[in-house]
Amino acid sequence: MIKVMFICHGNICRSPMAEFILKDMVKRRGIADDFVIASSATSTEEIWGDVGNPVYPPARRELAAHGITCGDKRAVQLRKSDYARYDYLLCMDNSNLRNAMRIIGSDKDGKLRLLLSFADGGSIADPWYCGNFDRTYADIVKGCEGFLEYLGYK
Repeated sequence: MIKVMFICHGNICRSPMAEFILKDMVKRRGIADDFVIASSATSTEEIWGDVGNPVYPPARRELAAHGITCGDKRAVQLRKSDYARYDYLLCMDNSNLRNAMRIIGSDKDGKLRLLLSFADGGSIADPWYCGNFDRTYADIVKGCEGFLEYLGYK
C-alpha cells in the first residue's frame, strides 16, 4: 500500500485537486487498491474549530470539467503524526515545503518533496493568486503522472 499526502497552504484548492486527480488516475488504471491518498493544509486559515471549509468552488468546477468529483471534502491540517502514516508528503510549492517541515519537525526518511519534482520541477501554480485553475490542473496532472511513473506505474 502506497500512502500519499498532498499538502498546500489551506487545503481548499491545490492539495485537494491533487488528491482527487490522483484518485481518479489510479482508479482509471485499476490500481486504486494499491493507494491511500489524502490532502491537508499547513495553516488553519480554512479551518474553524474542528470544521474545515469545503473545496473552493472554482477548484471544484475545474475538477468537474474533467469528470472528477471531490464529494464533501473539507480542509484539514497536516499533523506531525502524518509523517509516520504516509510514505510520501507531496507539497505544491517551497513555502508549503518549509511550513510542512515546521509541523513535521524533521524529514529523516526523505518523504517530503515537491509534487513537480517528479516532472520538470518547480511549483504548482497557485490559483488563489493567479486565478488560472486550468493551469493548476495541468501542473497537477503533470506531477501526478511523473509520480506514478517514478513508482513504476505507466
